[in-house]
Order: sequence, then C-alpha cells, then structure tokens
Amino acid sequence: MTARKEHRKNKNRWKKLFFGLLILNIAVFLLIATFIFWPVSETNVGQNQDREEQESSEFIVRTTKQNLNELVNAYIDQLLSTTNHQYSISLDEDVHLTGELPVFSSTVPLSVHFEPFVQENGDIILKQKSISVGLLQLPNQKIMEYMAKYLPMPEWVTVNAKDEEIYVAVTDMEIRSNFEVSVEHIDLEANNLAFKIKVPYESLGINLNE
Repeated sequence: MTARKEHRKNKNRWKKLFFGLLILNIAVFLLIATFIFWPVSETNVGQNQDREEQESSEFIVRTTKQNLNELVNAYIDQLLSTTNHQYSISLDEDVHLTGELPVFSSTVPLSVHFEPFVQENGDIILKQKSISVGLLQLPNQKIMEYMAKYLPMPEWVTVNAKDEEIYVAVTDMEIRSNFEVSVEHIDLEANNLAFKIKVPYESLGINLNE
C-alpha cells in the first residue's frame, strides 16, 4: 500500500508540474501576442512624428523701442547709402516717418504718423494717422502715392496708397543666418515689443535625419 501511495503521489506531482508549465507557456504566449497586436497610442505616434518632422525651434525675443529704432534706422541708412533720398523712423507713441519728398522739381519735408497692427502671420500693417508735406495741401492718398514712387524701400515693404497704409512683410525678410522672423506683439505705449525667431536646425549644421 505504501508503494502505491508513493507512486500515486509522484504521479499527481508530475501532473501539477505539467499543467503549471502549460499555463505558464500560455500566459507568455498571450503576453507576447498582446504586445504585438495592441494598438499603438495615437499620442505617442503624434509625438514621434512631430519629433521626426521638426526641423527648427522657435524663440520669443523681447526688446525695446530704442533698440528696435536703432536697428531699423541702421537698415534704412544702408538702404539709402547709394541714393539721394533721406528718411528715418522714430518709435514713440506711434511710428513716425520723417524725411524729404521730391515734389514739383523740389523737395519738401515729409512727416507721417502710423499706428502699427500685428497680423496673424507675423507681418505688420502701418495705418496712417496723420500726414503732411511742408505747407502743401495735398490729399493723403496722393502723398502716399509719392512715397511709393520716390522713397526707396525694401522689397518686402509695400505702400498701399488707396488704403493709406504700409504693409511690412516681416516674414519675407531675407536674413543671412537663414533665420525666420515674425512679429509676436507690439505695444508702443507700454514699450513691449516681442518677435518670434525660427531657427532651422540645418542652419546650425544639425540634421536629425542622419
């Protein structure tokens, strides 16, 4: 009887081991199958795609009216260096353009005040507030036409005489560093000016696709 009991006990033990191993194998198989067929999280896919597609970084740069004023006029001086025209920009409570305008075979002092409006794409529209050319009595639209015709301006600046405004396509500026610039915010009264600068990785010698 003792031998039979021992044999039966060993047989039950092997059965338990067999079924235990079988259950373990099934569990491992199900776990592997779960990892293979489980749908990928959309959030992770989006993040990976953004990382792969991202080719630049953006920075917000804040400055003052004085700093921007010096930069703008330095650019204008270089633009006018090979011409006989002179004008400058002053940033105070508004944007003030002063200079000389050729009218009737002579030149007369020009003074125009603009209100800047930042566009959604980062460009600026300068809406004319007041305008004068010496003591001459000319319609505002006509003066703007003279400005468009005689005052040298960058290609990305357009004078719209009919609407009495100037469109400054900041986003079309060509910068040697290949950076992209757009206007984020302008509040002249609060002296709060912010620009967005987009830095392509390629311009820094960084290639994420390698």
